[in-house]
Amino acid sequence: MKVVVTGSDGYIGRVLSARLVARGHEVVGFDAGLFAGCAFAETAPTWTAKRVDVRDVTPADLRGIEGVCHLAALSNDPMGALDPALTRAINLDGTMRVARAAKDAGVARFAFASSCSVYGQQPEGQAATEDSELAPLTEYARSKVGSEQHLAELAGAGFSPVYLRQATAFGWSERFRFDLVLNNFVGWALTTGSVRLLSDGSAWRPIAHVQDLADAFIAALEAPRDAVHDTAFNVGSESENHRIADLARIAAAAVGNVPVTLTEGAGADSRSYRVSFARIAERLPAWRARWTASAGAVEMRDALVTNGLTEAGFTDERFTRLKRLSARRERGELDGQLRPVAVARA
Repeated sequence: MKVVVTGSDGYIGRVLSARLVARGHEVVGFDAGLFAGCAFAETAPTWTAKRVDVRDVTPADLRGIEGVCHLAALSNDPMGALDPALTRAINLDGTMRVARAAKDAGVARFAFASSCSVYGQQPEGQAATEDSELAPLTEYARSKVGSEQHLAELAGAGFSPVYLRQATAFGWSERFRFDLVLNNFVGWALTTGSVRLLSDGSAWRPIAHVQDLADAFIAALEAPRDAVHDTAFNVGSESENHRIADLARIAAAAVGNVPVTLTEGAGADSRSYRVSFARIAERLPAWRARWTASAGAVEMRDALVTNGLTEAGFTDERFTRLKRLSARRERGELDGQLRPVAVARA
């Protein structure tokens, strides 16, 4: 299959693109390059890489493409809060621009990177299913809900959108991030000798390894149309619903049983949800989560040690998305719409 991956140079996109190639698919990666160089070490992509902003995609860009994995977005709650209008422009309007171009170009399968954050805050003791009421609490989550709703309006005989509501990602990727909860805890443990909780740790959060998330996109592309057409899937596993405090302890144990500390004045996190993953197990039996939080914490520990992580590296802008974009704006590399600023020649 000839596949376009948007956000191909991102945390999940790098892993997904490589795994698609390894599976025999022809991959074209679209990426705006906002996080170019955000790695401990660079390797050349094994796919065709193009500098493309999703806000500029046209049907001509997608001629001959059979499937799209749409990951490109401002990718978490703090980034969504940076500029709500910009978040809508990229995450919602950008998604729909790519989707309409894909439909016009005859693309049959469109796998959309949604998020379990659409559930917001669920009653204690209940696990959200794909049919649960959506309660997005942030601009990021609202952009995912809006995208799903508008994508459903495009669904038809020749265009099958699939909504992959991903659990919070963790695990090693060449485009590593410390602004993800378990990754962050491992980084704290390695560089400071403790894990610091910014909330009281009581909130529930489902998590999933970046490799497992990538494989879910592949399963969604390769599955029979009837199994996935216009369908939402929670992506993760029942065993990987964790309280935040438990994730802190898992990271602490992986690094050598370092202490877990609570920030003074830390309160409850309003985002708290457990999630059911029964549908993906039933409808996409070719996919299953293979990683646990404990295994992922050890994997990250080893990779970060190998790459010589220091405290300065832990706080480096390269590994925190909001910090990177803010710094690039301040340096004049990006304008207010996160477009590259042309530098005049002397």
